[in-house]
Amino acid sequence: MAEPGAAAVGRGRAESGGGADGAAVDPLLPRGENGVDGRAVRVGTRRSQLARIQTDSVVMMLRELYPDLCFEIVAMSTTGDKILDTALSKIGEKSLFTKELENALERNEVDLVVHSLKDLPTSLPPGFTIGAVCKRENPLDAVVFHPKNCGKTLSLLPEKSVIGTSSLRRAAQLKKKFPHLEFRDIRGNLNTRLKKLDEKEDFSAIVLAAAGLKRMGWENRIGQLLDPEDCLYAVGQGALAVEVRAKDQEILNMVSALHDADTVLCCIAERAFMKRLEGGCSVPVAVNTLLKDGQLYLTGAVYSLDGSDSLKETMQTSVTYPHQNEDGPNDDVQHVGITAKNVPGQAQEAAENLGVELASLLLSKGAKHILSVARQLNDAR
Repeated sequence: MAEPGAAAVGRGRAESGGGADGAAVDPLLPRGENGVDGRAVRVGTRRSQLARIQTDSVVMMLRELYPDLCFEIVAMSTTGDKILDTALSKIGEKSLFTKELENALERNEVDLVVHSLKDLPTSLPPGFTIGAVCKRENPLDAVVFHPKNCGKTLSLLPEKSVIGTSSLRRAAQLKKKFPHLEFRDIRGNLNTRLKKLDEKEDFSAIVLAAAGLKRMGWENRIGQLLDPEDCLYAVGQGALAVEVRAKDQEILNMVSALHDADTVLCCIAERAFMKRLEGGCSVPVAVNTLLKDGQLYLTGAVYSLDGSDSLKETMQTSVTYPHQNEDGPNDDVQHVGITAKNVPGQAQEAAENLGVELASLLLSKGAKHILSVARQLNDAR
């Protein structure tokens, strides 16, 4: 039997075929009687190294909670993994990194899927729900510098230095904050982007999520963490989500133990804000949340593509509510795709309302026009 942690990416493990769409099936434990209905619990994931590390971390938590269960990892490639020569914002597909995984979930080829929450649309396909939102890693953006610029910050880079980012949100904010810099799309997984940075002279630095770098063990590459004053982050950034079939009570109950209540409330507010704005990766929408002393603070902003036009506001609400026994006809209520029975329902409602109200405030001040123009200009690029 494999020891806990033996499935960590990069340990040279063998993979067997036979999963969804030729996906690799990777047993963390041998098949046996201690699974769901006498079989292993199958966990879907993307093939990238970061996705595998994230999935392994979730499976290890599940194994600690349920030591008698068996788990298998089923890895597959998604549309977003295959299209590497086009900016994400130009592809126009809301489920770039999730569709193939959800197809496998629908076909009952996997029992649950691990995602980066920021990859999941605010409206999930019918029949699916986010059954767990794990404790959030640092949600901030980070700058990784070319070795020749080691020790510098964005403000100290020479005029017309080129910064790589595939995010309209990051580019819009940083263009306004650092007008002396130029921004260019860079695609590929973390390994690929770092290789492009280090081995060529095309980029002076690239901007990535700090959470991904930390999970990959590359924290030492972070040359600058971007404060929310410099760059608000993406909705759900830094959090891992476990997607399941909404009616699969056995799996839903199992994964719900992974919910982190504070992260759930922050991400419900953020996702509600995004949903009300009808935002996505094709428009620059950004957030920052803080939960302190029972108060949830949400800052949300929208930007033009060049950052010259923007709206930014902050609102707060109380999320201090007792946990009540909410079993009954509404025991599986979803809030922007999230089912969290172990988090007080009233607190979830308050968080969702906060996101909707903040978005409505920005819309009343002209956010729809800013986002509409941004979308049109992005389509025309």
